[in-house]
Amino acid sequence: MLKKKNLLITGGVLALITLIWAFSGSDDDSGSDMSVVVERGMFEVTVFTTGELEAKNSVDIKGPAGLRAANIWRVRIADLVPEGTKVKKGDHIASLDKSEISGKINEAYSRQAEAESKFVQVRIDTTLELRQAREEMINLKYDFKEKTITLQQSKYEPPATIAKAQIDLEKSERALNELIENYKIKVKRAAAKMSEEAAALSRARNKYELLSEVLDGFAITAPEDGMVIYEREWNGKKKTTGSEIGAWDPTVATLPDLTVMISKTYVNEVDIRKISVKQIVKISLDAFPDKNLTGTVIEVANVGEQLPNTDSKVFEVKIQINEADTTLRPGMTTGNNIIASTIDSALTVPLECIHSQDDTIVYVFKQVGWGLVKQEIEVGDRNDNHAAIIDGLAEDDEVLLSIPPDAEDLKIVRMAEVSESD
Repeated sequence: MLKKKNLLITGGVLALITLIWAFSGSDDDSGSDMSVVVERGMFEVTVFTTGELEAKNSVDIKGPAGLRAANIWRVRIADLVPEGTKVKKGDHIASLDKSEISGKINEAYSRQAEAESKFVQVRIDTTLELRQAREEMINLKYDFKEKTITLQQSKYEPPATIAKAQIDLEKSERALNELIENYKIKVKRAAAKMSEEAAALSRARNKYELLSEVLDGFAITAPEDGMVIYEREWNGKKKTTGSEIGAWDPTVATLPDLTVMISKTYVNEVDIRKISVKQIVKISLDAFPDKNLTGTVIEVANVGEQLPNTDSKVFEVKIQINEADTTLRPGMTTGNNIIASTIDSALTVPLECIHSQDDTIVYVFKQVGWGLVKQEIEVGDRNDNHAAIIDGLAEDDEVLLSIPPDAEDLKIVRMAEVSESD
C-alpha cells in the first residue's frame, strides 16, 4: 500500500509539472514577442528636423561696392583667411583678382591723358582764335575813326568827295559791327567747345578715380572684430579661394555675433502646417551629445523652395536658441524637436505596435486572456516615437511590439464590436 501510495504521489507531481510546463509553454508561445502597456499621460506632437547653427545677427564682409559702375560683374577671390579665424577691425580678410580691373585702369588712365591733352589743345586754339578776332576788331575800330575824321574834313570838298567819304565810313561801320557780332558768336562757340572738352575730361577723370577706388576695395579688411565665417553661394557651397563674388552681391564672408544664435532648418511640405511662430523646440547638438538646449520658432517661410539634390519642397524655419553658450559655433549641426502641440491626457503606444490591413483597417495585437486578437484602433496625432490612440484601446491594455507568428490566423476585433460588448 505504501509503495502504491508513493507511486500515486510521484505520478501526481509529474502530472502537475507537465501541466505547469504546458501552460507556461503556451504562454510563451502567445507572448513570445515583447509587449507594452497602454499608458495615459501628456503627449507631445513633435516634428524633428536637422539644422545648422548660425548667428542671428552678423556683419557682412563685402568686396568693393562700385563693381557695377566699373562694369565688372564677376571677380575671383585670390586669397581668403581660413574660416574661423578671429580678426580685429582692419585686419586682412581677402584679396580679389586684379587682372580685369588693372586693364580697365590702364585704359582709363590713357583716356584721361588723351582728354587732358585735347582740353589743353582746344584751350590754346580758342585763345589764339579769339585774340586774332580781337586784333581785327581793334583795327576796324581804328579804321572807323579814320573814316569818321575823313568825312568830317571833307565838308569843304566837292559833293562827290563827301559822298565817297560817307560811303567809306558806312562800310567801315558795317564791317566793324559784323566783326563784333562774329566775335560774340566765336566766344559762345569757344565756351561751348571748352565746356564739352571739360566735361569729357571730367568723365575721364571720374572713371579713373572710380576704378582706383574700386581697386582699393580689392584688398578686403574686417569692418569689425569677430570670427570669419564664409558666405554660402546659391548652390549651398561656401565661398573660398577661387570662388567668385558678383556685382549684385559682393559678400565674401560674415562676422557673426555669437551672443545670439539660431538654428536654420527646413521642414517638408507635409509637416509645415504643424509649425508656427513661438513654438517651443528641444535642441540637441551633434558636437556635444550631452548638451541639451531649448529654443523658440521665430520665423516660418511662406514660400517653399527646392534644395539642391532634392525632389521635395521644403520651407525654411528659423529657431532662436534661448541659452547663451560660448561653445556654440556657426555651422554646428542641430537636432530640433519642434513641439507642434501638446495633449494633456492621451492614451499612447509606440509606433512599432501599429499595423494596417488593406490600407483601411489600423490595428494592434492585443493580449486578451491567454490569447491575442487583432484589435482595430483609431489613431490620432503622432510624433517620432509614439501615437495617440483615440479609440479601440483602454489604459493598461497590453499590446505587442512586433508581429506574432500566427498573425494571419488571428481574428480582427472591430471598434464597433468592442463598443457593443461594453
